[in-house]
Amino acid sequence: MQAVAGSLAAAPMLAGGAMTARAAAPGVFPPGTLGSAGAGPGRLKIAMLVHPRMVMQDLIGPLTVFNFLQAEIHLVWKTLQPCSTDVGIPVAPSTVFADCPRDLDVLFSPGGLEGTVALMDDDEVLSFFADRGARARHVTADCTGSLLLGAAGLLKGYKATSHWTVRDHLALMGATPVHDRVVIDRNRITGGGVTAGIDFGLTIAAILRDQATAEFCELIIEYAPAPPFNAGIPETAPAAIVSRALAARGAPIEQARLKAIKANARLTGPG
Repeated sequence: MQAVAGSLAAAPMLAGGAMTARAAAPGVFPPGTLGSAGAGPGRLKIAMLVHPRMVMQDLIGPLTVFNFLQAEIHLVWKTLQPCSTDVGIPVAPSTVFADCPRDLDVLFSPGGLEGTVALMDDDEVLSFFADRGARARHVTADCTGSLLLGAAGLLKGYKATSHWTVRDHLALMGATPVHDRVVIDRNRITGGGVTAGIDFGLTIAAILRDQATAEFCELIIEYAPAPPFNAGIPETAPAAIVSRALAARGAPIEQARLKAIKANARLTGPG
């Protein structure tokens, strides 16, 4: 299967969008332009991690919104080799870590439980996040991506959220877990599980631009969720469904807890 390259690039704008690669005005970047090809004076700089076994919706939800902002968007990873996703559609990074701009407006990590857990003790990934996160205007994640922020030492003393199955693990790395779709604490912005990535993206659009821009994005993508069932959070889902979900993910949830404890020990040092 061919990779969705730094090449969501060739795609025209979402339904209702007026611009395509052929129709772009001089000095205006076609929607989907990723990496250094999208660099330009005054453009917001956004780095979005892609990694093996990520949940594609965790990336695509915010990216769909960020695409409207005419930002310089980098899909970053160790190499330019396509990364696997939960749905079997690989995503090709646009930028390796070393080539990512040092000063970012947004640093972002998507989720994907097993993929995120694998990175919680990955020195190269943690070093990249610690370095760029120390200077980024906004340090962000959705779903289980907040575990990676925690492991990089970027959530200590901050309120944050995550996917409901691992949200409480954030406390093991010095964060205060909060049960909300989107949590803002100073320049840390985190979103809940999977679909909350769209809420998260719209929230950041309002911060980076203004509410009217975010409302425009919300309307164009027709974001008006009305789920057919009331089972989207454990508090309202049938108990049998909650038990089934926890049983299915029990091993990686426990692995995330153990890695969070180890990350805290590494970050705090002896004593």
